[in-house]
Amino acid sequence: MKGCEYQQIHLGTLSALPHAVPIPVAVPRRKWQVFPGRNRFFCDGRIMVAKQSGVLPLTLGLIFITVGLFFAFDCPFLMEHLSRFVPAIAAVLFLFVIISLLRTSFTDPGILPRATPEEAADVERHIDTSGSSTYRTAPRTKEILINKQLVKLKYCFTCKMFRPPRTSHCSLCDNCVERFDHHCPWVGNCVGKRNYRFFYSFLVSLSFLTAFIFGCVITHLTLRIMITVKFFSPLHVFGLNMAFCTALELVVCFFSIWSILGLSGFHTYLVASNLTTNEDIKGLWSGKQGEDMGNPYSYSSIFTNCCVVLCVPLGVPCDGLVSRPGCVPSPSGLMPCVTGLAPVPRDPVWDKRF
Repeated sequence: MKGCEYQQIHLGTLSALPHAVPIPVAVPRRKWQVFPGRNRFFCDGRIMVAKQSGVLPLTLGLIFITVGLFFAFDCPFLMEHLSRFVPAIAAVLFLFVIISLLRTSFTDPGILPRATPEEAADVERHIDTSGSSTYRTAPRTKEILINKQLVKLKYCFTCKMFRPPRTSHCSLCDNCVERFDHHCPWVGNCVGKRNYRFFYSFLVSLSFLTAFIFGCVITHLTLRIMITVKFFSPLHVFGLNMAFCTALELVVCFFSIWSILGLSGFHTYLVASNLTTNEDIKGLWSGKQGEDMGNPYSYSSIFTNCCVVLCVPLGVPCDGLVSRPGCVPSPSGLMPCVTGLAPVPRDPVWDKRF
């Protein structure tokens, strides 16, 4: 042992050994970064809006201006002569309206992922084999049975897939949206399966807020007229600024309350019938297309339909566009690993979920 020589090995030399060379790992890309639709993403993909969302600031501006004028010119008088709970009720309704509007605008409406090249080729292969050998007109519809009723599934040439039931392709956002209702420019987003309950709560709360402000403004003007007649001081009551702002509130509420209440009533009917705006306009289940068929998605109960549309848990988005694990798998069939030196095999359960 005494004849042995020892030599100190520096840790820096270990990195030069062939077996210690780390394997370069590509940084995984999120699905929203390579998303082919026309949506815009913010806050690392946590917020998504439609490309044409220019009317959303107008919606927010009308709500903020009307409520601001109400708090500035009507609430002080109503607190003194009517009740101190008037501004509290208005504030609660206002917060509910804003939260519902933002949830509707920034939530994934139910975008379905587009078919991969392999899936699209497989679908085209099945379509080609089903056609005629001489003159082939490839069928672009399929029929499935839902509650003992045939429902047609149409093929989407953009997403390269047969759309599931109640799914439609939005031309403005260029996406297939599950349980597509309509594209609403006032909220700057499509309304579908995942944000319809927020849209409906926005309409209902906005109806209550508009009706409440409209009634308070009329009460304000009525009480001021009564005070004017009693004390014979019209100049003291109708100052120019207050008269202009109160009249502006009255005009905005008068012209908006009818459309908002009508829209809320229409969507209440849709919720109770388990219908969508798209289905009602096209008359799919009302006999407008020549076939008198019942709605296969209705549960024949208003309470059950309302619970299914508004209260059923939404679960995890099928494509994971705005979820944290929604990364794009690598072409080699391996999922990039962020912390390790080598990629790990793809999990079929994880991949099917996200």
